[in-house]
Amino acid sequence: MSEVVHTFTTTVPRWQPYVVPVDFATATDEQHAAMQTTPSNKGISPYVLTLAHDPETLAVRSPLFNLIMYGKDGLAASERELGAVAASVVNRCVYCAAVHASRFNNLTKRTDVIEAVFADGLEATLDEHLQEIFNFSARLSTTPPEAVVADAQALADVGLDELEALDLVLSSAIFGWANRLMHTLGEPMKD
Repeated sequence: MSEVVHTFTTTVPRWQPYVVPVDFATATDEQHAAMQTTPSNKGISPYVLTLAHDPETLAVRSPLFNLIMYGKDGLAASERELGAVAASVVNRCVYCAAVHASRFNNLTKRTDVIEAVFADGLEATLDEHLQEIFNFSARLSTTPPEAVVADAQALADVGLDELEALDLVLSSAIFGWANRLMHTLGEPMKD
């Protein structure tokens, strides 16, 4: 029997939509076109199939997501993933936190950072560089945002340039949106 996952984990749960996702086989041409660029280019998830109910938005969302999370310049991919984790922790999105924590661990080949985040939440103690990235993303993700000029300066002080800081803002912001969509459209399940 399936149960809802309420705790943060690096084991990616199954996301169960509340609404019936679009059936790929019977999707309209517009829905097929919108699903051409999936977020990870690895397949069409139930989440994307659910978002395909609004193909106009999905056609813009997926390329934007790919540019933000998989761009070649700017912030390191692992640091974008940590920004996504911070936003997901603030928004209590267990599914997104699991996906992006796993990606962070795979990219960095270390687990101590995510273990600290999942054990201590927003009070986690990390090395200075990652701490400032995590703190900035978390502060930017609160409602209303708590990030201030001093937080941006702290990013510069640990070596982030303007493009890297912008990438962090974008990765945090897109997860503010994605986390809320995940919550309203479905829930993480453990089989």
